[in-house]
Amino acid sequence: MSSLRPTMSNAHSKLTFDELQWVINIRKTLEEELEEDGDQFAVSIFSVPKLLMASDPDSYVPQQVALGPYHYWRPELYEMQRYKIAAAKRFQKHHQSCKLENLVDQLTKLEQRVRACYHKFLDFNGETLVWMMTVDASFLLEFLQVFSMQEGAKVQRVSSSMSHLVDYAGKKSAHNAILRDIVMLENQIPLFVLRKMLDLKFSSLEAADDMLSLMFIGLFKEISPFKMMEEYPNIQVSENVHLLDFLYNVIVPKLEQQSDTIEVEFQQEQKEGNDEEATSDSSHVKQFFSEVWKLLSKLNKGPMKMVKKVIVSKPLKVFVQLPWKIVSNLPGLKVMKQPLEHFLFSQEKGDENKGESASSRSNSLMNKPPSVEEITIPSVTELLNCGIRFVPTKGSISSISFDVKTCTFYLPTIGLDVNTEVFLRNLVAYEASVALGPLVITRYTELMNGIIDSEEDAKVLREKGIILNHLKSDKEVANLWNGMSKSLRLSRVSLLDKVIEDVNKYYNGRMKVKIWKFMRVYVFSSWQFLTFLAALCLLLLMALQAFCSVYTCSRFFQSALDSQ
Repeated sequence: MSSLRPTMSNAHSKLTFDELQWVINIRKTLEEELEEDGDQFAVSIFSVPKLLMASDPDSYVPQQVALGPYHYWRPELYEMQRYKIAAAKRFQKHHQSCKLENLVDQLTKLEQRVRACYHKFLDFNGETLVWMMTVDASFLLEFLQVFSMQEGAKVQRVSSSMSHLVDYAGKKSAHNAILRDIVMLENQIPLFVLRKMLDLKFSSLEAADDMLSLMFIGLFKEISPFKMMEEYPNIQVSENVHLLDFLYNVIVPKLEQQSDTIEVEFQQEQKEGNDEEATSDSSHVKQFFSEVWKLLSKLNKGPMKMVKKVIVSKPLKVFVQLPWKIVSNLPGLKVMKQPLEHFLFSQEKGDENKGESASSRSNSLMNKPPSVEEITIPSVTELLNCGIRFVPTKGSISSISFDVKTCTFYLPTIGLDVNTEVFLRNLVAYEASVALGPLVITRYTELMNGIIDSEEDAKVLREKGIILNHLKSDKEVANLWNGMSKSLRLSRVSLLDKVIEDVNKYYNGRMKVKIWKFMRVYVFSSWQFLTFLAALCLLLLMALQAFCSVYTCSRFFQSALDSQ
């Protein structure tokens, strides 16, 4: 493939072609690809999108070891080359029947397939690529032996020459640095290369898959934040394209019933909208006093007792039954018509518009990405103050739920350490690059980012057992989630969207939340409501003045004092 590049002329600094040789190379390349029995190989190892790379380059660029062609020639990583070559020598030494030359010959036949796995154009010849795959795969398999031994497999221990890099307890900084590097999206090796290598070692593809499965599951238990999972999905290694793809498939649940769930939700919304529209002809004044009565019904002491008697009196009952047009034209109330209409009817108009558009939204919202507002969710402390309990679960993302009856928010237990952020960020990058379905991992990070706003939120989840914090402080936990807000696009995930909707619905339905929102909208930022209050006070004073002009107020209050 590299022979297709044009050559640069030093004399004229122009691109010059040997047209006949170019045609020969093109024909040869096409024939080589057609020799693969018509197989088509999809790209699986992508470049990290620029938006994500700019947010935190260190989470996507290897810092210790380069695997594969993307970062192979970086000078700061070339120091690990001697360890990789030593690992290749040990692989050949321990398996006398498995010569690396034989593996190179096997991979040479798959050169085009290897190139097809990478998103970038690999600007070097086939022999270099094949030897690179062989050496890097030897190092990766030797490193993964640590985790296969944790799973009970009987394999040789890591060489003493790498003992300062790798340890079985995972406490050495170099070990964690390599651990982070091997799960990076741009640092992946095609899985069929690893399978081919172990196939030559065990002389059985089934045995090679079993060994890879042990290695990958052991690695998952080490680096995955969902360490408390009781059951792991049965995933065949051969069905994955590389290591990161396997880890992603273990974590992300298969969501097959998304459309049905969302359709039911929209049907319910439409029904609620129709119910609201059916009651829109009722008296607005009656609705207002019914809301006031709900607030006062819980109070039965002091002045409230007298106010309740006034509200249930016969004159006021007649007043409530009057149409709004007559009430608004009564003396004194005519001045308050505009602010009172704004106070009473603005919310109802919004509800009517919502009911009218519910049917149209149910048809179009299925294929429409959610807006930023739909991701909004109250923080942990706000939900806790409204009576919501947080309970940990031993599962993955699929265990997230909200029980409306018991006001319980179920979240999976997640362990956070120095490797978690890199792992989650590269899962998000891979998910966005593959784009096979809804962005589940991305949506989960947005959910956690939404409920964790401060150090106090992280502390609450830690005390509830949802977060197992192995970082320095709760503040670092909050910074970790708040720093993962970048995403390439928004996506609907029925499982998580239903939870977000239920939590928001419960939170917004609480009386204290309603009062606070009412005060914020109509009192703190509404001059119309202040005008209404001023006019109401003026009306009461006028009524008091009229009362005192007929009766002697001083005598009335004196008699009240004497009776006490």
